[in-house]
Amino acid sequence: MSTRFSRMEIASPSELVFGRAKRPLTYGVGLTVGSGHVVPELKYFTQSASEGRNEDIKGEFVSITSEVLERAARLRVPAFQLETEFTFVETARPNMVGEIVSAQKELIERHCREHGAKAALRATVADMRDPRRTGLDPESRTKMMQSFESAASNGADVLSIESEGGKDVFNHAVVRQDLRGILLALGVLGPTDMKRLWGDIVRIADRSGVVPGGDTACAFGNTAMTLAGGSNQMTISHVFAATVRAMCASRSLVAYEEGATGPGKDCGYENVIVKAVTGYPMSMEGKTSAAAHSSLVGNVAAASCDLWSNEQVPNTRLFSGNAPAVFLEMLHYDTKLMNEASRTGKALELRDLLVSSDMSLDPQAFVLAPRIAWEIGRAMVTSGNDCYGRTVAAAVEALDVMLSSDKLSLSPSERRFGLGLKSELDSLPDDPDEFISEAVPKYAEKVETFRPRDYEL
Repeated sequence: MSTRFSRMEIASPSELVFGRAKRPLTYGVGLTVGSGHVVPELKYFTQSASEGRNEDIKGEFVSITSEVLERAARLRVPAFQLETEFTFVETARPNMVGEIVSAQKELIERHCREHGAKAALRATVADMRDPRRTGLDPESRTKMMQSFESAASNGADVLSIESEGGKDVFNHAVVRQDLRGILLALGVLGPTDMKRLWGDIVRIADRSGVVPGGDTACAFGNTAMTLAGGSNQMTISHVFAATVRAMCASRSLVAYEEGATGPGKDCGYENVIVKAVTGYPMSMEGKTSAAAHSSLVGNVAAASCDLWSNEQVPNTRLFSGNAPAVFLEMLHYDTKLMNEASRTGKALELRDLLVSSDMSLDPQAFVLAPRIAWEIGRAMVTSGNDCYGRTVAAAVEALDVMLSSDKLSLSPSERRFGLGLKSELDSLPDDPDEFISEAVPKYAEKVETFRPRDYEL
């Protein structure tokens, strides 16, 4: 049964800090997340899958896990989480997913027995649906659910996905900086799809006694962030990308309203807003995700994390070892600093230093600062229950604070663009049905792969 968040679970921005969540979780081999400590969460992918050597995938995952655990033992890492993010190749083979998870979990449990560590394994199933096929590709959806079942029954502790419902319209809109298309994708289509997906995922998790972790808007917010690029590589406006990021929070919140409990996945930078609303612990990524993508939010993303992740690294050889083991060491030292700050009563001081080092330099970092993220969350939950209204409210709040703050330096062109977005938001209908009746025919005509029936429209 769906629930709705109508108030902020985190009462004030001062409570939005790394390692502390209103609703901490305990799972896996004694791992507790959100109770005062930040936990490193490592992500990796195999060369076998990327090179088409499918018969070698399981063995490479076992090798990665063994090397990572050896590094964890040498460094005496007290607690950690591994995330196996499956590609289309593995997700299309649910039995392979189960075999990989089972082998990894056996190694993790042995490591914890021998070294007294606390640990867990997150399994992320790929959204392999092809929007060009009828009904958001029911055949692939069936494989996805079978892979969730296989992961859950073979030892995964957390289930997650980066779902892509609404991506058809979003891709068309984002390169055109088309706010109405973004709103249709994030405020209508994505939430509709997520409600259906997460009802099933939560049921699978509940049957197996595992944690339904959450979804991310990686396919949306990170696409906008990549298109905005660095300060000298702008394809789209940074104010626009930051507005999209705020709007993503409304969409990602749907998973938690359908029963997910966190910890939210790392590449959902909107997780800081979701944490403020729900009180659930969240994984975040920042500077250590530079191996996967560049961004302008490296330190500010750490300010409110409960798990600290690296995004994905390939299993390639570096001077000190293979990349996954190397990145575990980087994450370990980052989290040691955060945990020492918490132990000595200086968590807020370190949090504020992380924020002040980044937030004023770019709108995309600015909207992730705890105070701003909290205000965006409050605007969402006080706007009503419908996803359309929440998404509009998030955009309005983000733009208002970006345009009015003396702590954010905006170029004249970025300011003009932001004012144009604000004007367009002011012209939107209040009634979601009115917006849908206007937008759906328009984008069904413009976007070949968008079929309203796939979203029950």
